[in-house]
Amino acid sequence: MWIVEEARKFAMSEIEAYSVPNMVHFELSEKKAIELAERLHADIMTTTIGSYLMDVKLGEALRDNKVDQHIQMSSDASKVFLDTFDIGEVAKAKIINCVEAHHGTVPFDCIEAEICANADCYRFIHPRGFFAFLTILGRRESDFLKCLSSAENKMDEKYGILSLDICKQELDGYYNILKDYINDAKNI
Repeated sequence: MWIVEEARKFAMSEIEAYSVPNMVHFELSEKKAIELAERLHADIMTTTIGSYLMDVKLGEALRDNKVDQHIQMSSDASKVFLDTFDIGEVAKAKIINCVEAHHGTVPFDCIEAEICANADCYRFIHPRGFFAFLTILGRRESDFLKCLSSAENKMDEKYGILSLDICKQELDGYYNILKDYINDAKNI
C-alpha cells in the first residue's frame, strides 16, 4: 500500500504549503472514510486515497481565488499523481470519481466515491469539524454573525450531500442540535 502513504504525503505537502484543509478536517474525514470503507466492505485503498486527494488543491485554489475550481484542480493533480503508479485503470477511475464527486455534483460511480463525499460532510456537521470551521472563519472575518451564517450555510450544504444512512443516523442529531444553537446565538 505504498501508494496510500505517497498520497498522504502529497496531501500533507499541500497542507504544509497552504494550510488548507486544516488538520482537524483532514484527519476527521480520513478517519471516517476508512471507518466507513471497513463497515461497508468497500475498497479501503481506493477510499483512503480518494479522501486524501479530494481537496488536494483546495489551498492553492483559495490562494488564487479559484475555490469554485478546486475540484477540477484536485482532479487534474490527482490524475498526474496516479499516473506515476501501476494501479490499473479501474482503480484510477474510482479514485478520480472520489475526487470529482465529493461535493455531490457528479454522480457516484462507486461506493468508495459515495463514502468520500459522506466523510467530507463530517468536516462541517460533526461538532469537532463544525467548531474547527468556526475558528477558521473567525481568523478570516471579524463579524461574528457573518462567521456563524457561513458555518451554518456550509453545514446545510453538506447535510444535503449526505447519502449514506449510516452517516445520516450519526450526524442527524448533531445537525439538529447545532441548528438550535445557531438559532439561539443569532437571536440573543
